[in-house]
Amino acid sequence: MKVLVAVASRHGGTWGIGECVAEVLRSRGHSVELREPEDLVDAQGYDALVLGSAVYTGHWLPAARALAERVEQGGNPPFVWLFSSGLATQPAAAANSPHELAALGASLRARGHRSFRGRLDIAALSFAERAIIAGARARAGDHRNFELVEQWAQSIADALVLQPAR
Repeated sequence: MKVLVAVASRHGGTWGIGECVAEVLRSRGHSVELREPEDLVDAQGYDALVLGSAVYTGHWLPAARALAERVEQGGNPPFVWLFSSGLATQPAAAANSPHELAALGASLRARGHRSFRGRLDIAALSFAERAIIAGARARAGDHRNFELVEQWAQSIADALVLQPAR
């Protein structure tokens, strides 16, 4: 199957999760493109979409939200999954629950959403981002669990293997 993995990442941590997903799907025989949302018009021509975004102040990044809107308007691929990556020291479900997620999932007919802990490099943050992080008392470091990412990507590959390509 032809799969688009589109990832909005401000400082590269969420992009790394997307790379892992793409690698697992490729290893299972799928043709995978890993792209940034702002470089895409929509998801036409793909059998599946995995769309992910970093979460800042309770929201997906604008580029991911905009792509979701363009995909909805242009016609969804038949299989869509979503993922979020956010505050590293908060429980994954609480930290990565963007306000718009329920509406995004419904409009894209997503088969699921997964939250992952992120990576926090204080030195890479803007002044405003550092102020927000200080208030949240987040702990610096790489808190991504790639074993969990791989397991989730394997479950996507398992679901796709049961479906005929368009």
